Amino acid sequence: MVDYTKRSHAVYDIKYHVIWVTKYRYKVLTKNISMRLRELIRQGCESRNIKIVRGSIGRDHVHMLISCPPSMAPSKIVQYLKGRSSRLIQEEFPELKKKYWGQHFWARGYFCSTVGSVTEETIKNYIENQELENINDIFKIEE
Repeated sequence: MVDYTKRSHAVYDIKYHVIWVTKYRYKVLTKNISMRLRELIRQGCESRNIKIVRGSIGRDHVHMLISCPPSMAPSKIVQYLKGRSSRLIQEEFPELKKKYWGQHFWARGYFCSTVGSVTEETIKNYIENQELENINDIFKIEE
């Protein structure tokens, strides 16, 4: 059974698999930095009503499965988490300035994939089996 989140005007279950890496893939996420980074990411997610389903921090990357409201774009979530954590980590750990003199701690991009409880094939079958005239259309109009 899927655990849907219910709000006043929406019922949803939206999950994203997100990964981002340190700039140049430097393995700088040591024990102290990783612990602080985890704390910052948890705070950032909590303040934005984002639930961390699972997460891990490697030596050069962050790997998360998150659940969020439909009003939040994945790009904005990652932008917020990367930006805030980069700024605060570099302030708190001055030794990183030797490697990251340009103030960019994270690499530019990220990976994001949706996770769902219903397969694409199930949705296609559901849509196609709505008593409609022309079954070959990919976007149909109900009468």
